This record gives sequence, structure tokens and C-alpha cells, in this order.
Amino acid sequence: MNNPSYLSLSSKELESRSERAFSLLSCCNICPRNCRINRIKGERGCCGIGARPTVSSYFPHFGEEKVLTGRHGSGTVFLTGCNLSCVYCQNYEISQMKVGEEFSFEGLAEIMVSLQRKGCCNINFVTPTSQVPAILKSLTFAVKKGLNIPLVYNTNAYDSVETLELLEGIFDIYMPDMKYHGEQEARKYSKISGYPRVAQIAIKEMHRQVGDLKVNREGVAKKGLLVRHLVLPNDLSKTEGVLRFIKEEVSENTFINIMGQYRPFYKAFDHPELSKAITSREHRRYVEFAEQIGLKRVYS
Repeated sequence: MNNPSYLSLSSKELESRSERAFSLLSCCNICPRNCRINRIKGERGCCGIGARPTVSSYFPHFGEEKVLTGRHGSGTVFLTGCNLSCVYCQNYEISQMKVGEEFSFEGLAEIMVSLQRKGCCNINFVTPTSQVPAILKSLTFAVKKGLNIPLVYNTNAYDSVETLELLEGIFDIYMPDMKYHGEQEARKYSKISGYPRVAQIAIKEMHRQVGDLKVNREGVAKKGLLVRHLVLPNDLSKTEGVLRFIKEEVSENTFINIMGQYRPFYKAFDHPELSKAITSREHRRYVEFAEQIGLKRVYS
């Protein structure tokens, strides 16, 4: 596999990106929620995270798409906190109850390097949006320790272009989960306004930076965009709209995983329309639709 893009950047440039990211935290607008609080001084906004990296767990993960795991797994770092509040979140203890431990920047760097030593083919940051400054600062230490595998930005897609621009040439693989095509559903089930448009703009920026997904001879991702979409019951995710957007405004060659594993978690049982799993028939319907409209790399 070719060296990851961040190794082409000078240490001075990596430091500069980190400093620019931290400047967004003093009146926090690191994500589109624009909480405008001072995280540098310990104030907490929607995500509940300060300025230092906060991690719930990290390990070689084999439950991701095969293009991410290879033979030795994806080096997955589950970061604490989230800028969405999904009522059906299966990781609600991490995302909303903020279960995790605060690390130093050097400590997060050592986590990355330790996963590389275990043979992981990438470092996969789950819900990185709120912790972009901490990731960039930690990366400066990790490079000095010998980190040389790609970084994966595994996000809910509620990301600002300004923050994503700081990541150009650093993250080789973007993996957004585009949750909704409908504004009303996003507001009701994830407590967020403006989600569809924000996510669309963010995903187009990610694709501009890295293009369609490319894999090496072993079939492992080395660079590009991989989109996930979780099908919700009763068409609450407006899946056809999501798929049309990917085909018409991103690329027909987008690698897209149409996920059919929805199960009710957390507060989903408070919403009868979310309180059941989707059927295999429902899932298959959307996979076939994706193929019918001309998406060429459908994974399910």
C-alpha cells in the first residue's frame, strides 16, 4: 500500500492544521451546531467533550466492511460524544452518556501506533467530528512515533466544510453515514436541524478531496469515499432520496453500504414506528433500487 497522504505534509503544516483547528474551539464552531462555547476553558456544548481526546475503547475491529478490515482488522478508535442525539443509537452509552476516558495527545498517539503494531490496516476514528483538533494534535506525535497507515473519518456526516478543509491531505478515507433525506425525520429522531442539506454538502466535499474508493491488490481500501446508509423501518430514512443524491450529485461509482441491520435500541421503543427491526424484504427493495438507478458499487 502507498504511504498515507499525511506523510507528504511537513511537520510544520501538520502543526499549523492543528493550531487552526484548536482556534475553532474558543467559540466552538467545529461542527454545524455552532455551540459558541469555549471548550479550551472547559465549557461543554452538545457533544459534551472538552479540548483533549476522549476515548471509549480501541481495538482491531473485524465487523466493518471487508475493504476496511483486511486480514488483521481496522484499528478502530471509538471516540466519546456525538453531535447528534439519535433516539435509536446502539452506542448510546458512548455517544450520549459520554462513557470514556480522557487521554493526553501523546496518549492518543500511542493508541494509534499500538493498533498499527497489531497489524491493523488503518486507524478508524468513530464519531471524530467533535474531536478533530485533538486528532490533529495527536497525529503530530503519532507520525514521530512511526505511524504510516491511512486514517479513516467514520462520521455521521453532520460536518462543516470549514473543518473538513483542515483534513484535506490528512484523511485518506472518508466514511460518512448519511442518515436521512428528510428534514422532519432528522429533527424528530436525531434532534438536529438542517441535517439533509448539511450532510449533502459535507459528502460532496469529502468526495472532492479523495474521490471514489480505491483498493490495493489485496482488496483493502487505500483512499476514497465509502458511504453508509442505515435503512430505518417505515421508510423513515427516506432511503430512495439518499440513493438518488449519491448517484446524481456525488458519483455512480460511490462505494455504498446499504445497511439492513437496524434493531431498536435506547429510546426507540418510545416511538412505535421505530420499535421493530426492518425485514429482509424491505432491505432488498432498496438494494435493488440502488442497482436500478445505476449505482455500480452497492454493498449490503
